[in-house]
This record gives sequence, structure tokens and C-alpha cells, in this order.
Amino acid sequence: MFALALDTLRSTFRRPFAVRELVEQFWFVVSVSWIPAMLVAIPFGAVIALQLGTLTVQVGAQSFTGAASVLAVVQQAAPIVTTLVIAGAGGAAICADLGSRRIKDEIDAMRVMGIDPVRRLVVPRVIACVLAAVLLNGLVSVVGVIGGYFFNVVVQGGTPGAYLASFTALAQISDLWVGEIKAVVFGFVAGVVACYRGLNTAPGPKGVGDAVNQSVVVTFLMLFFVNFVITTLYLQLVPGKGA
Repeated sequence: MFALALDTLRSTFRRPFAVRELVEQFWFVVSVSWIPAMLVAIPFGAVIALQLGTLTVQVGAQSFTGAASVLAVVQQAAPIVTTLVIAGAGGAAICADLGSRRIKDEIDAMRVMGIDPVRRLVVPRVIACVLAAVLLNGLVSVVGVIGGYFFNVVVQGGTPGAYLASFTALAQISDLWVGEIKAVVFGFVAGVVACYRGLNTAPGPKGVGDAVNQSVVVTFLMLFFVNFVITTLYLQLVPGKGA
């Protein structure tokens, strides 16, 4: 899988590039992911806002509820939600598509004809997952923040002005950047895992189904591990975050 990731990075900058395949895959991943991502972002933002609102009231720091909620949504929840949806919807479909090609010997036929499957099939799909993750991450961030604002102000009786004014107290532009960096890395991981399991599926329809299940599970496991690594590096390297 790591070898496939390296081959994908190397083949990305080689010609010819399958632009039409990239556009089709990008549109497909976005079309099957954006509505579930929004629906999942609403309860995520609500839970974060409700939990932080209760905690800040107990410690007497209710004015920082908005800043803490936005920080949690933008930096942690949005990239994770985006990638979970992409892996569960778009990644599963990519794995099933490549798996069906594999069991029908289409991949071997491409190699016989001198066509590199990585450059022709894997690269467009991985880049499509990355682009979809970056765009959907912004959408999920907005929906999560709006959901958190609604539940904190309407349900818990918070002050709208204090919620909005505290955005810049803890949240910074660097938090938005690290959220987008996470989306890029997570999207790349989801695309590579889906393509790897699809290209290495066992023979028969059962093999394709098992590969799809494995791709989703492996993506989830790697997602949380990579998130831990990136968050740790961010808190240690960015001034004022690790203190």
C-alpha cells in the first residue's frame, strides 16, 4: 500500500494525465458525499457546542464557548467527518469499481497493452478524493459552526454576540490551514487505501465485497492515527499552541 502511494505521487506529474477521468471521479465523489457530510456535520457541531457550553458554564467561562466550539469543529471534527463520509461512500465505490475490473482481468489486460493502471486509474481517483476532501471540509466546517451556534444560542440560551465575538479569542487562521492540510492528507489516504484494496481483491464477487469492507475499516484506522500525528506536530511546532 505504501508502494502504491509512492507510485501515485510519482505518476501524478507524468504525462499523459487522465483529465477526463479525474473530472468524472471528482464529480462522482462529491455528488455521493456532500449531503451525508452535511447531515453528519450538524450533530457533530451540536454535540460539541452542547458539551462545551455546559463545561464553560461550570467553570465560569461562557464567553469562550464560541471560540472553543469553532476551534474543535474546524481543526478536528470537519476533516474527520469529511474523510469518513468520503471513505464510506466514494471510497467504497472506487474500491468496488477497481475490484470488479480486477476479477474480470481488465487490469492485467491494461498492462498487456502497455497502459499503466496506476497512472490511468489510480491517480485520477486519488486526486479526486483529495480535491473533494478539501472542498467538503470547508462545507462541513461552515455547517458545523452554524449548527453549534444554533444549539448553543437557542437550546442553551447563550448570547449571540458573545458567541460570535469570541471566534478570534482562541481560533486563528493557522487552525483553518491545519484543517485543510488534514483534509488533503486524509483524502489522499482514503483514495490510496480504496485503490489498493480494489487492485488487490480476491477472485469472485465475495472478494470484491470483502475488499470494500476492508478498505473502509483500514481507512478509519489510519485516519485516526494520522490525525493524532498531525495534531501532535501542530501543537508542538506552532507557537502558542503547545504551551
